Amino acid sequence: MAQINTVLGPIDPARLGRTLMHEHVFVLSPEIEKWPAGEGLDACEEWDEEARFADAVAKLQELKRSGIDSVLDLSVIGLGRNTRLLERVARAVPEINLILATGLYTYDVLPFFFRFRGPGTLSGGPEIMSEMWVRDIERGIAGTGVRPGMLKCASDLEGITPACERVLRSVAQAHRRTGVSINTHTPIPPEPWGLEQQRILREEGVNLERCVIGHGGGTKNLDYLQELMDAGSIIGMDRFGIGTFGFDETIGVVVDLCARGYADRMVVSHDASCYSDWFPPEMLESMPDWRWTHISHDVLPALRKAGLDEAQIDQMLVENPRRILTPCEPY
Repeated sequence: MAQINTVLGPIDPARLGRTLMHEHVFVLSPEIEKWPAGEGLDACEEWDEEARFADAVAKLQELKRSGIDSVLDLSVIGLGRNTRLLERVARAVPEINLILATGLYTYDVLPFFFRFRGPGTLSGGPEIMSEMWVRDIERGIAGTGVRPGMLKCASDLEGITPACERVLRSVAQAHRRTGVSINTHTPIPPEPWGLEQQRILREEGVNLERCVIGHGGGTKNLDYLQELMDAGSIIGMDRFGIGTFGFDETIGVVVDLCARGYADRMVVSHDASCYSDWFPPEMLESMPDWRWTHISHDVLPALRKAGLDEAQIDQMLVENPRRILTPCEPY
């Protein structure tokens, strides 16, 4: 039987349990995070790895107490991926299955490392990105031995730029060679970019049932969401707690889609982090519900009150994550 890669090694899919399918332990800007505090740069917060490590451990332990068993961390290249630190966190909280991803997060252009390597570049040659993602999955991320359980790509309001398309095609190629599924980022509002992502993935021969199209909770356009799901994909209702999105409206979308028979095509999450240097502290303080226990403490009671039963909740939190995180046969 296929197993699911976690930071601490492969596990039987039956051990996955209730799973948050779109989170981040750390979101970092590596070239800025070590900037010294003070010196008139009040916007920069000095990076204290030991303090952040202890905070992440405490928050994962609290998450486990709230009834969550597994977390998919989608911090790939472009989000400050720090695999060795995440491995340390996972070893401190072995009761949570921490699953990592590989891929690249960009809305517009590629890092310079990739601009001069691969098809259409000055040096040409095969797609180096797909080779990197496959190597991560088969041998471990950047020499750590930690094998990811998901592939990640993105596009945003800039549309499918040439860089985004290249990343999409590279994760599609890596998926077909490894059987590891794909998770995407879409903007707010997401339409029509999820459909454009599906188009490119389909052109690469991807079975869209192996894809999570992310951030469906950023729209009330049920026709758009149903079109994504009718093509086979799971949608991520995965930004609960972000203050710019209405709680009641998002709950209503989930309930309406479940009533239409789509519980088997949704996963829920927050897209939150233990620590992110992207946002000033006062901005995060204005969104107190953007935390890992919001689904357990607030979202699930609201869904039950709105009429969802435990089978539908387990479908979104247990069965759908298990299905998408269990690798398929390469094809």
